[in-house]
Amino acid sequence: MTRRRRIALGLAGAAAFIAVAGGTWLVALGPPPSVKNLETSHSVLDRENRLLRAYATSEGRWRLPAKADDVDPRFLEMLLSYEDKRFYAHAGVDPLALGRAAFQLMRQGHIVSGASTLSMQVARLMEPRDSRSFFAKFRQMTRALQLEFALSKRDILSLYLTLAPYGGNLEGIRAASLSYFGKEPRRLTLGEAALLVALPQSPEVRRPDRNAAVARAARDRVLDRVQGLVPADEIARARTEGVPMARRELPVLAPHAADQVVAAEPDKRTRQLTIDAPLQKTLQDLARERAQALGPQISLAIIAVDNATGEVRARVGSADYFDARRAGQVDMTNALRSPGSTLKPFIYGLGFEDGFIHPETLIDDRPVRYGSYTPENFDLTFQGTVTVRKALQLSLNVPAIAVLGKVGVSRLSARLTQTGAALVLPKGEAPGLAMGLGGVGVRLNDLTMLYTGLARGGMATPLVERAGPVEASPRRLLDPVAAWYVGNALMGAPPPDNAPHGRIAFKTGTSYGFRDAWAVGFDGRMTIGVWVGRPDGAPVAGLVGRAAAAPVLFDAFARSGLTPVPLALAPKGTLFARSNKLPPPLQRFNPETGPRIAADPPRIMFPPDGARIELAQTGDKKPEPVALKIAGGMLPLTVMVNGVPIGPETSRRSLFFQPDGAGFVRLTILDARGTTDSVMVRVQ
Repeated sequence: MTRRRRIALGLAGAAAFIAVAGGTWLVALGPPPSVKNLETSHSVLDRENRLLRAYATSEGRWRLPAKADDVDPRFLEMLLSYEDKRFYAHAGVDPLALGRAAFQLMRQGHIVSGASTLSMQVARLMEPRDSRSFFAKFRQMTRALQLEFALSKRDILSLYLTLAPYGGNLEGIRAASLSYFGKEPRRLTLGEAALLVALPQSPEVRRPDRNAAVARAARDRVLDRVQGLVPADEIARARTEGVPMARRELPVLAPHAADQVVAAEPDKRTRQLTIDAPLQKTLQDLARERAQALGPQISLAIIAVDNATGEVRARVGSADYFDARRAGQVDMTNALRSPGSTLKPFIYGLGFEDGFIHPETLIDDRPVRYGSYTPENFDLTFQGTVTVRKALQLSLNVPAIAVLGKVGVSRLSARLTQTGAALVLPKGEAPGLAMGLGGVGVRLNDLTMLYTGLARGGMATPLVERAGPVEASPRRLLDPVAAWYVGNALMGAPPPDNAPHGRIAFKTGTSYGFRDAWAVGFDGRMTIGVWVGRPDGAPVAGLVGRAAAAPVLFDAFARSGLTPVPLALAPKGTLFARSNKLPPPLQRFNPETGPRIAADPPRIMFPPDGARIELAQTGDKKPEPVALKIAGGMLPLTVMVNGVPIGPETSRRSLFFQPDGAGFVRLTILDARGTTDSVMVRVQ
């Protein structure tokens, strides 16, 4: 065998041995850690992908997923310049860096510089090892090659941004930036970026909240290394920046909404809501401030909704999520409470829609009794004769009950519930007139949705809190003219002290026993609902909607930072006229035809069916009128003889009709609900 052949066979054998050994090594290593099994913190984002709330992993770590696009580009430039200049050129292992490190080790007898690439660091972070041996390093190199084979460079960089340690239980640049600087890492100062580059090299030793001097020195070394990449004057300014002396709390915005969406979809790691983080924070701060001023056990809930889309822009479920005295973790936007007078606008809205009242219709506010029920106004006084507009603005009880009697309690309930609002009556009770004054349970979410329907011209749409396409269709609440009448009247309601007049259309409410205070208002852009009270339902002396909830409502609009948007213009068919210029039926609400309360259907008591009536004649030989007596039925009544009405609607139950002469006569009674009764009699 020739020498050349022996060398060739030797090389082939060596290659085979290396291949077998390498294969055995890979088998022994097992499969690489899967990215799919990487546990990150559950996170809930707002409409602009800003963090609302995050949840620690099962190991108690804050590990927020991050991508290269989430980070300030200058940070990435500094990171690659400092850690891995040839990141986009190598295949996971940098031969030049490896050779340099080996040469320095042989020459100096100890490690002078490392050769770890970002890919190798990611491999170590995904499969952590305590050992720092050459075997461990070779394992990292192997895993890095596997990562490079399976993932793109951007994916590997994103893994580093998610897993890099920053001290304590902070992992990833987003958790670090939020904890140390109170902001997402999209825009960083040069000093902040340099500090975040330096920390992962020795996260516990360099923690700025524990070793500020060490952290500053490490940051400055990074700044030294990026000379030429960044102008010298910027580096000089960056050196003057301080380092954070303490960690900040991660955001806890919309915690109730976040809890609910995480519980609903436990398998997802990231969810997005329609909430706007800045507005949410503003209203949470407002709720906390106001509740502290009202008392130690008072809670407060606020919800803000975009009129055009029905999207929830902010939802504050309690005054302070972490305050046990106020039952902070109880979501009061979803709690059933008595709405007080906040349903009155819909009573009048149905009256406008039915055409028997107008905002300028005169209506009496005087003592009245309906069976055993005697409504009274909040201040125990009566205003006399007022317009419907004024009755709504002053939230007078007697006129509202009078209109509700004519509208019908069941019709009001059906109209509100068909929009999706849940109205819950006390167990064993049927709908009654007291419903108009708060005798029903309603949630702040649903009540605000109903008021959004007023702002939308009478079309209510379900509230939307999850970001993404929505197919829910609007539902009819009121016709456009009726909705406009209501909004126009509420725009003139007297505001609380020191609040601007005519800024929003709003209504307040106070439940029986001072348990709940409400205020709901809207302009052309947004609707906001406010509830104030004790979560346990205990009464609070002096807790009324105008004093406790209305100031919060006006502050919420003022602090939103949004320019006021006027309500929509009056729709076609709107009638503008003073009381004395209205059509006669609309000039005054007739108390006789107002409350029409009857549980029984109409019944003709006399004459009975089949009766024979002897005709008597008057002096001019005309038949004398025949008596007609009626019981039951909802007023007003229509009387028909042989199918022809004998006059206008009437509220009388004893009257007379004039027969044409001898023969059979059919008498029919039609009440306001369309229920009838008929008898056939013979006149002779």
